[in-house]
Amino acid sequence: MRILAAMSGGVDSAVAAARAVRAGHDVVGVHLALSRTRDALRSGSRGCCSREDAADAARAADVLGIPYYVWDLSEEFAEDVVDDFVASYAAGETPNPCLRCNEKIKFAAVLEKALALGFDAVCTGHYARLEDGALRRAVDADKDQSYVLAVLTEHQLAHAMFPIGDTRKPDVRAEAEELGLRVAQKPDSHDICFIPDGDTRAFLASRIGEKPGEIVDAESGEVLGRHAGVHGFTVGQRKGIGVDRPAADGRPRYVLGIEPVSGTVRVGPERALAVSTIVARRPVWGSGAAPDGPFAATVQVRAHGGITTAEVVPAADGDVRVALTEPLRGVAPGQAVAFYRPDAGGDVVLGSATIASTG
Repeated sequence: MRILAAMSGGVDSAVAAARAVRAGHDVVGVHLALSRTRDALRSGSRGCCSREDAADAARAADVLGIPYYVWDLSEEFAEDVVDDFVASYAAGETPNPCLRCNEKIKFAAVLEKALALGFDAVCTGHYARLEDGALRRAVDADKDQSYVLAVLTEHQLAHAMFPIGDTRKPDVRAEAEELGLRVAQKPDSHDICFIPDGDTRAFLASRIGEKPGEIVDAESGEVLGRHAGVHGFTVGQRKGIGVDRPAADGRPRYVLGIEPVSGTVRVGPERALAVSTIVARRPVWGSGAAPDGPFAATVQVRAHGGITTAEVVPAADGDVRVALTEPLRGVAPGQAVAFYRPDAGGDVVLGSATIASTG
């Protein structure tokens, strides 16, 4: 097959491309230029997609003996990922930009272009597996990225390759060493790629500006303080709330809810974070069709952790209603809820939807 290998400049995508070559495919490497100011996209191990990363990807492609190109997708990335991220926070939500990048860039814009150029599939260094068309968790549970891939459609999965999903990270690095890839020990990137200094609040403030509001005790209704904008908060947050005194019982307060219209941030005790029901919108099903009626599932509500079982009900209005078997804490609107088959270890992805509200 003709394979387009998305090469980020890291060890995972380099080894994934190497495995595609070793499997006998006709492989072409491509690095995605996602910003017009790429020099600002890396700070140590933070960030990605910088000029440094492009150079690392080019060297890896040279070692593998494959053609290599850079595709400028900065406009698409700005609109579909960065602007969506800002708008979601302004609406009181907590988005996952990696998930949105997979959905809108790597397996929409890139895949569409790849298919138009005659490629059969896009290969990436994600830690996930594909078996008989179904997306599954990676062998390395600590690196599993099936959650941020659960948004992919049946068509996108049919044209995707995840060659390293059956391998643990230390073994991927060892394989890179054997191949002579200079990125073998390159640190993993952390946090949000377009905010390499890690200061999400400052980034959002520069885009949204100040929109003051009140911080209110959810139980008593007492106004505890003021803030510069709801974009500085996320459900479940404990630090940096801006309240200068503890609760009456001496315990810390957590963000329980965000009301973007009134600008109110409601805070309260940790126990009040428990969520038993979820309503989610815009479901995507890996099989291409919604399940017929209610079904049991293992669900995951954030990239790392937040896993339990549930009854899932696809509603006639297109939403999905989820009744959790055990309450989860810190479930934030804007995040995804991913659905897994509860049998066989709960590692087969059924689909996902965006959390709209909780109860």
